Amino acid sequence: MITLIGRLAVFPHLPEPIRRLEDLAYNLWWAWHPEAQELFARLDPELWEESNHNPVKLLQQVKQERLEALTKDPGYIAHYKAVLAAFDAYMNAEDTWFARTYPEHRDHIIAYFSAEFGLHEVLPIYSGGLGILSGDHCKEASDLGIPLVGVGFLYPQGYFTQRIGADGGQEAIYEKIDFSEVPARPARDAGGNEVRIYVDLPGRRVYAKVWHIQVGRVPLYLMDTDVPENAPADRDLAARLYTADHEQRIAQEIILGIGGVRTLHALGIRPAVYHLNEGHSAFLGLERLRLLIKEEGLTFDQALEVVRSTSLFTTHTPVAAGHDAFPFPMMDKYFGFYWGELGLDRERFLALGRYDYPWGPQFSMTVLAMNQAAYVNGVSELHGRVSRRMWRTLWPDLPEEEIPIGHITNGVHLPSWLAPELVDLLRRYLPADWDERMDDPEVWRAVLEIPDEELWDVRLRLKQRLVDFLRRRVRDQLQRHGASPARIAQAERLFTPEIMTIGFARRFATYKRATLFFRDKERAKRILTHPDRPVQIVFAGKAHPADDPGKALIKQIHQLSQEEGFTGHIIFLENYDINMARHLVQGVDVWLNTPRRPNEASGTSGQKAGANGIPNLSVLDGWWPEGYNGHNGWAIGEGQEYPNEEAQDEADALSLYTLLENDVIPLYYEAKEGEHHAWLQMVRESITSIAPRFSTRRMLKDYLRMYYIPAMNNARALSENNYALARDLATWRARVRQNWSRVHVSVYGPETGHLRVGDEVTVRATVFLDSLGPDDVQVELVYGRPAGDEMRDVRAVLMKLEGSVQDGTASYVGHLRAQESGQIVYGVRVFPYRPELPTKFELRLVKWGTRAEAAGE
Repeated sequence: MITLIGRLAVFPHLPEPIRRLEDLAYNLWWAWHPEAQELFARLDPELWEESNHNPVKLLQQVKQERLEALTKDPGYIAHYKAVLAAFDAYMNAEDTWFARTYPEHRDHIIAYFSAEFGLHEVLPIYSGGLGILSGDHCKEASDLGIPLVGVGFLYPQGYFTQRIGADGGQEAIYEKIDFSEVPARPARDAGGNEVRIYVDLPGRRVYAKVWHIQVGRVPLYLMDTDVPENAPADRDLAARLYTADHEQRIAQEIILGIGGVRTLHALGIRPAVYHLNEGHSAFLGLERLRLLIKEEGLTFDQALEVVRSTSLFTTHTPVAAGHDAFPFPMMDKYFGFYWGELGLDRERFLALGRYDYPWGPQFSMTVLAMNQAAYVNGVSELHGRVSRRMWRTLWPDLPEEEIPIGHITNGVHLPSWLAPELVDLLRRYLPADWDERMDDPEVWRAVLEIPDEELWDVRLRLKQRLVDFLRRRVRDQLQRHGASPARIAQAERLFTPEIMTIGFARRFATYKRATLFFRDKERAKRILTHPDRPVQIVFAGKAHPADDPGKALIKQIHQLSQEEGFTGHIIFLENYDINMARHLVQGVDVWLNTPRRPNEASGTSGQKAGANGIPNLSVLDGWWPEGYNGHNGWAIGEGQEYPNEEAQDEADALSLYTLLENDVIPLYYEAKEGEHHAWLQMVRESITSIAPRFSTRRMLKDYLRMYYIPAMNNARALSENNYALARDLATWRARVRQNWSRVHVSVYGPETGHLRVGDEVTVRATVFLDSLGPDDVQVELVYGRPAGDEMRDVRAVLMKLEGSVQDGTASYVGHLRAQESGQIVYGVRVFPYRPELPTKFELRLVKWGTRAEAAGE
């Protein structure tokens, strides 16, 4: 028996003229700079492909003599010097956009927590859109020079490798990542020591090693529990994303949140702002509270003022079942020792996350995040509305549209997703500084001037590249299945660039309705096999290993692809990853998206396709209601919601078929036959309308303006003079809560009446404040359109204090002006207010007035 002691990675010696290739390999800047990727590919093109475009693995395997030979190649050395010069200029730039725009905040760090980061195919530690968004968020923060640091997990087994069996069944294969072969290095503290952190779980202490991944200017710190100090079960604790086991899930989220904060402290990083990307990391707020209490001498309530005012929570899930929640006994098991360190008893601790589900109360990670973050947002305008409706019970005294959950619509990192061929074309027609102004719509207007022939040529080249890619993938899959040589040879003729190609690639969850196109099989077959205008569809995506209905959809599509009439017109590509996604969103003709509205929070694959000039054919869900303008794609349905899923599926399928038969396919084949202009106008409109508005550059600037900068200002104000403001606000908040039950409002104003547009009505209110004062509250006259028991199109007018306060009673007056015809309803409300509060309804306390006696009107 051989006993192995260790495994060492041996790199060839990099000759002096190209010695910094290793520096470049360990910074994922190369992942969105094609010239850097080409530099590595030239070392050994075959190895580059075999390594899945992994420069670290490539540098381990490339032959020493090849490196020596390249040092004598003037062309390669010139290429190397140009790439390194661009890299150094980027990394050492002092005059970044952020430094110019917010110079006073250059040292205020934003900690961005996410359960997954989709950076590149060499790091398979992402499962879908949430991870890709996190990766794009970090890349854009780097480009803008935003002082951001990422925190998450470096899962040793990552997300699974997907294999599709001969029968179409999904197989999930977990392969351990060799960290010596990826661009990750152990994180080290100021003393040069490898960083280890720990968290306490029931009956044991669990340790995590911290890895450092550099993403341009942004450092990412990812934890890994596969270390010798841990018991075997704990070594596998963070091995995979999104385990279905509740015990393992809560342990993972404790490590992510609490361990993540400890990681930053071990590294000497003290963020000003914490951004929770989804609720998985919500326990981080508890650790921040504990540290403020222990290290700064604050009470729980004082610490909560600091944590809330400096935290942002982004929710991504419009489906209630997608929000993590744990039974109270499980919380007792994992936190019974912890709440005492916060100065809380069990009931008050559980109240931080309590949510009353129909089946009983549980500890909701989303509620915990909302209770610890003053700033909350959804990821599209529609998702913001859905989230306000979903969580309205947390703000029972507010009209739904005033619930303080905003939205910032997701975007995509254009340098990562635009096809290099398209970028070359854009450089010839767009302003010279276009890559610095990607979020400026005016920059993109020049796309309208690109000649038809040049744009059509780029689209055809990208499509040919996709066809070559999918033929290779299908051939490899057939060889693994043991298919006959004749069958494998057929793969070389599979699909053709001359036929209109539709792409559908995303996570295979049932609400995304991957099989909607096949609802009427015969009609679908007629569309695909039309003698003059055939269509081919490429599908890709993974179902969660525990999602049997999702896996059934994959199997159904695979089996359909083998049926007569569908064969050769449908492909399911296995193992969807970032590399495949790039080929698809750059190479198909139309991007199909069929979620069951309103279950798509945002969706960014359509944004990537649209920015590459691929029109979207999509249900009006997620980002598409904001993106669709009638000229850049097609809308399936009219954005309505149906009483049941069957009716919705039937209506959307009919709309999809009609659009394909009457609009999409005819327009495309006119272009194919030489009449390019109408189709290419849609291609141009897709690029010009989508690229700037749905870029991460616009998205990050929105986050800065709406949330990050206000939170940075809060951090500065609250921490000054030994947290004097935090202490004062906590005392004030306690006084308000103690007296709030005695506050009441009497309103004097008309109950009914007729007005004309422009007329004004005076409303008065008497507010009994008891021991509170006018400086503790705001009183508003609120009016809008009636909507059952609700109010919509809400407008609020600040009422003015009249005279002095007598015996705890204050008088207010306000004026309502009728600005539009139709029904108006109004009311008067009072709520606690301090100008230092981060949001208007920070305390969630609102009292609405009742009508006073008629004699007083």
